[in-house]
Amino acid sequence: MSYFSELGLAEPILRALAVKGYTDPSPIQRDAIPALLEGRDLLGIAQTGTGKTAAFSLPSLHRLAQDPKPRQNAGCRMLVLSPTRELAAQIAENMRGYAKFLNLTIQCIFGGVPVGKQARALERGVDILVATPGRLLDLIDQRALTLKHVEIFVLDEADQMMDLGFIVPLKRVANMLPAGRQSLFFSATMPQAIAELGRQFINNPVRVEVAPQSTTAERVEQFAIHINQAEKQALLTLSLRDGLADDAAEKATHGAIDRALVFSRTKHGADRIVRHLVAAGIPAAAIHGNKSQAQRTAALGGFRQGTVRVLVATDIAARGIDVSGVSHVYNFEIPNVAEQYVHRIGRTARAGATGVAISYIAADEKPYIRDIERLTRVKLDLLPLPADFQNQAARLPAPARVAPAAPQGDRRGGGRAGGQGGGRGRPQGDRSRSDAPRGDRREGAAAGEDQGERKRHFRPRGPKGLGAHKGAVRRAS
Repeated sequence: MSYFSELGLAEPILRALAVKGYTDPSPIQRDAIPALLEGRDLLGIAQTGTGKTAAFSLPSLHRLAQDPKPRQNAGCRMLVLSPTRELAAQIAENMRGYAKFLNLTIQCIFGGVPVGKQARALERGVDILVATPGRLLDLIDQRALTLKHVEIFVLDEADQMMDLGFIVPLKRVANMLPAGRQSLFFSATMPQAIAELGRQFINNPVRVEVAPQSTTAERVEQFAIHINQAEKQALLTLSLRDGLADDAAEKATHGAIDRALVFSRTKHGADRIVRHLVAAGIPAAAIHGNKSQAQRTAALGGFRQGTVRVLVATDIAARGIDVSGVSHVYNFEIPNVAEQYVHRIGRTARAGATGVAISYIAADEKPYIRDIERLTRVKLDLLPLPADFQNQAARLPAPARVAPAAPQGDRRGGGRAGGQGGGRGRPQGDRSRSDAPRGDRREGAAAGEDQGERKRHFRPRGPKGLGAHKGAVRRAS
């Protein structure tokens, strides 16, 4: 008998867990599930990769299955809020797996795809809705969705919600939720501002903390290289070329690279990095807020399948990418928020594996590294530049003018995860406010942020109601 069967979870849920091979719970699942089955509110402090999704999904699915109710038009019984599209899609995909043998409907909504299709999918109501804040409020404002039937509310990655500037939308959501709901509040860190936000959602919660706040993965080797900003690209290209080579064990300084995740502070910077890598024959793709949903789905799908060995991302991806086999994380630019470093390097050394994190530090980024080392209490090991670096850098090819499209991967899988069919994203860019990391304000616009979308949030919307969908679709998609 597994731990999950001992808890008395419904038989269809146990069957789904057996299909997935779940027998032993993670620490947060062991601590959280019994309290949630009792109907308690929960305050969870845990980073991604700790098993949070199962921790809140399993008891919630059990509760909904044990108390079946007819679906309410434009309503949902459970609402899960996620800061980014990729994380929302991942949560919805996992919940569909856990609910495989239950008669429960799960819908996922986020920006970057037509809002009209999402509104139609909600007309007859759903049991579980996973959403990003921007698109959720779009649909509420168009009266395509109501929150008055919500019985279970989950706010995931609350600290990233704050970082993305969603405090006002979250307060709006809090005022719309029924008072008698069960609320679950998760955050990787718990500064005072997050604790105050939590008090607006949860009442007398059980507190579950599965790891010390702001710790870095124990199995990640962390290095730093001091280098001029103008030389970073050449160093990255040479390091990746050696690490991905067939004889990487002999060439690479830090071992062969299976998959590498490179973090850039800005969207344009991420695209520029990819153009350089592609010119050097390195299979790479970028994922950020200016990419259409189809492009993001294709890049992430190619990265998962290994056809794209290097994924260049803004911090939008720091908590939304759960890909096994990421052996190396490169901080091409150092985050100006120390906690973000923890989330970045947490993309490697997952599921018991080891990993390598390398940070390229320009002169003006030294204060950021001091903040990171103070927060994590880990001193990064300094590395020298490679031998003959200048000569090797001079022989690198010029960047490609336009990086080729990422391999498509499994579009159908991406579409299911997103709930809307990833291939329908619009090519002109991402116009959703549901994933807008602030990054470094020195670039003017924040990394991954669409300022036009943020402004539109406060613009008068004109006529309400489903009858106004045509105009609303243009604004929201």
